[in-house]
Amino acid sequence: MSTVLERLWVDICAMTDIPQRGARRVAGANGPIAIFRTGDDQVFALVDRCPHKQGPLSMGIVHGASVTCPLHGRNVDLATGQFTGADAGHGCAPRIDVRVIGGRVELAAEALR
Repeated sequence: MSTVLERLWVDICAMTDIPQRGARRVAGANGPIAIFRTGDDQVFALVDRCPHKQGPLSMGIVHGASVTCPLHGRNVDLATGQFTGADAGHGCAPRIDVRVIGGRVELAAEALR
């Protein structure tokens, strides 16, 4: 007999509570988490620290599936947390598992403990 552990999710907000091409910030176990919503309603979550100088990514400009750090203009891919362009391979903002169910945004519970 095998036991399957189901992942626990925590309801955070309605997707419409996150502005299109914007972010919402929530408290996480290891610091703030930025939840991003793209112009085509994809939702991503990253630890809210730019890997370069720890700037708040939640205050950056969302374009396509990337966010530009407000401190130094480096672009971060929202799906991977990796820098893009000339800075590729020089840092990563940790990803947080996120999903949208019935218009509600949920984060993996372990990110909030």
